[in-house]
Amino acid sequence: MQLLKLESQHFYTSQAASPAYSQVCSDDEYADIDWDSIGFGLTPTDYMYVTKTSQQDDGFTEGQLKQYGNIELSPSAGVLNYGQGLFEGMKAIRREDGQIVLFRPDENALRMKVGAERMCMPSPTTTQFIDAVKQTTLANKRWIPPPGKGSLYMRPMLLGTGPILGLGPAPEYMFLVYASPVRNYFKEGSAPLSLYVEQEFDRASRGGTGGIKTISNYGPALRPLVKAKSKGFSDVLYLDSVDGKYVEEVSSCNIFMVKGNTISTPPIKGTILPGVTRKSIIEIARDLGYNVEERPVPVEELLEADEVFGTGTAVGVAPVGCITHNSRRVEYRTGDNSVSKRLLSTYMAIQNGLLEDKKGWIVELS
Repeated sequence: MQLLKLESQHFYTSQAASPAYSQVCSDDEYADIDWDSIGFGLTPTDYMYVTKTSQQDDGFTEGQLKQYGNIELSPSAGVLNYGQGLFEGMKAIRREDGQIVLFRPDENALRMKVGAERMCMPSPTTTQFIDAVKQTTLANKRWIPPPGKGSLYMRPMLLGTGPILGLGPAPEYMFLVYASPVRNYFKEGSAPLSLYVEQEFDRASRGGTGGIKTISNYGPALRPLVKAKSKGFSDVLYLDSVDGKYVEEVSSCNIFMVKGNTISTPPIKGTILPGVTRKSIIEIARDLGYNVEERPVPVEELLEADEVFGTGTAVGVAPVGCITHNSRRVEYRTGDNSVSKRLLSTYMAIQNGLLEDKKGWIVELS
């Protein structure tokens, strides 16, 4: 397998820094795919970033870009036997002027660090994390969709790869980043979502791992998700595991409700993932003059809201058209005059350089 080791400071500033970069990522070249038909599925790209460490090492070594492909794991790897793994999700966007940008990658790096501490894993530094994402993005530049056609979804992963039989932290770890061009997460596209309130299964419990992005959170969510989709719903909305009456989050995103000029969302207290998009939308909403509350939201109150929407890296800001709870179906305001539409427009304008980035959220790749 071909390996390509790149010095970060040269890789960003000159297309001539690497023959592979020049071959794969020329400015006027796009991958030969139909950009209008991509959804949120895996499209293998050219390169992935890989670095490793062990319990004896002092952090992760300098990583390498290698051709995208399978990785080799022991059958007794910690990630396979005990679910010792984390992942992140973020996007690289191509603006109209050709500039490639990332959105708040430092927040993803911090969330991985917090998750790694909970899972007894070493984590890359913020600098290493962002550097790896930048290298992977630029090495796969031809896979970044044209402006308005989607984004390059970046998937950083932290895996316990070392072999271990008894329950304990793995002796070795791998940090890797791969990428895939994507567009809309839901098959509905930008159409309003239909959510089903799940009452049989819980997503997370107090003292558990609901507040970190561990791989072990997602497998158990498949059964209720498949059940909901078989009934025609877009996704599942979970309630708290203690009382079963407070809204927590959707399988794929955080949840917000609007009543008058007030926007409410459940607080981050260990069972809800601290979404980067969630955090950003809260700041944007306050800047636009909305009263934003982070507080427990009873499901009965949600059913009386004017508007409901979800936020997440994959979904962006997704309007909810209806929610079904105990056979009761409630519809919500959507469309051009909705709060979620205004928030999404502002959020995307910042990402696309149409509004000034006053908060330092945008990282440009030259």
